[in-house]
Amino acid sequence: MTTVRVEIPPKLIPLFDGEADVRAADGGRGSAKTRTFAKMTAIRALMWDAAGRSGQILCGRQFMNSLADSSLEEVKAAIRSEPWMLPAFDIGEKYIKTRSGRVYYTFTGLDRNVASVKSKARILLCWVDEAEPVTEEAWTTLIPTLREEDSELWVTWNSKRKSAPVEKRFKGVDDPRIKYVRVNWRDNPWFPDILERVRQRDMRDRPDQYQHIWEGDFVTVVEGAYYAASLTAAKAEGRIGKVAADPLMTTRAIWDIGGTGAKADACAIWICQFVGREIRWLNYYEAQGQPLATHIAWLRANGYGNALCVLPHDGATNDRVHDVSYESALRAAGFDVQIIANQGAGAAMKRVEAARRLFPAMWFDEKCQPGIDAIGWYHEKRDEERGIGLGPEHDWSSHGADAFGLGPVAYEMPKTSKPAPRKRSSAWAA
Repeated sequence: MTTVRVEIPPKLIPLFDGEADVRAADGGRGSAKTRTFAKMTAIRALMWDAAGRSGQILCGRQFMNSLADSSLEEVKAAIRSEPWMLPAFDIGEKYIKTRSGRVYYTFTGLDRNVASVKSKARILLCWVDEAEPVTEEAWTTLIPTLREEDSELWVTWNSKRKSAPVEKRFKGVDDPRIKYVRVNWRDNPWFPDILERVRQRDMRDRPDQYQHIWEGDFVTVVEGAYYAASLTAAKAEGRIGKVAADPLMTTRAIWDIGGTGAKADACAIWICQFVGREIRWLNYYEAQGQPLATHIAWLRANGYGNALCVLPHDGATNDRVHDVSYESALRAAGFDVQIIANQGAGAAMKRVEAARRLFPAMWFDEKCQPGIDAIGWYHEKRDEERGIGLGPEHDWSSHGADAFGLGPVAYEMPKTSKPAPRKRSSAWAA
């Protein structure tokens, strides 16, 4: 038996030791996790080949329009980095297999082809790289396809969203068969000088992105997001932390209306007070597919039973099935309600502009963190081919951002009372 020495970052060694169903790692740039996983897939291929087993190593990503978007080149580079390994593989422009042909690699995009994965035969190992955007539906379809007795799922990603399915499935799970580790640039013994210079520049020039890019933290402010600069300033000025409610001021619950059912839009509620020139954001709530009674129960349970409910214009529209509106239902439940008039075309951007103007006067309690995550992500949808913006992207962040933007609109609403008529002077009375 020939023995070879393979060097990988020490922090990753326990991840590949012993038996497991899942081996997962996340972290920032420069950690060597992708190259390590690619190298370890090749080692497994050679072990299976030597044992006379046949089958495939499936390398998947959520988005893969061509082989250029796959892990193909990473695996090639990993194999070529070990002189002893290269002769054992047949590497072509579009394929990788062992010399015997018993073990081979396949590459697929999960967004379009996850259903076809079911029919793939003898998957010995599945490695999903850049797994952050992989949907719950894709995981639900993919995992049962690993039918070999000792087949494994390997997963690598750089965290962005706390709510991403990959976070919930593989991080902090109480299951000894699911191994996980976070690895970052400082865990890479071969971290190159050129990357160190890039890291230092990012720390200096892009402090709002540094923690995500290099330390693997969740994204709190997306580059190019509508509120990126405003949130960065709020953090620097200490306007995010503990914010006390004023018992003498009106508490407002500002809504973005959702619906019921698994596929319905989320309902988002910001709790705030207008105190002098300040807007104090006190709490945040979001739920998907739940009835109105659930939202009302949260308001009452958290001490907001007397809140003024501020609704968008569709809050006055009757439900087609039950012939009741959010406005009428909330009034029936004992709440005062304010309806914000339809702002017409470009309403979303009007909310953004109002929020940007008033952001320097905003204070955020730490209980609002899920809402802060939403407005930090809220960004413009782009047509890259034409180089134009298409308005706000409708995704998980848009419900919290829409409710947030309604607050400044309500704050800036003009008074509707008519001015008192002028009194005639004595000179005109004669």
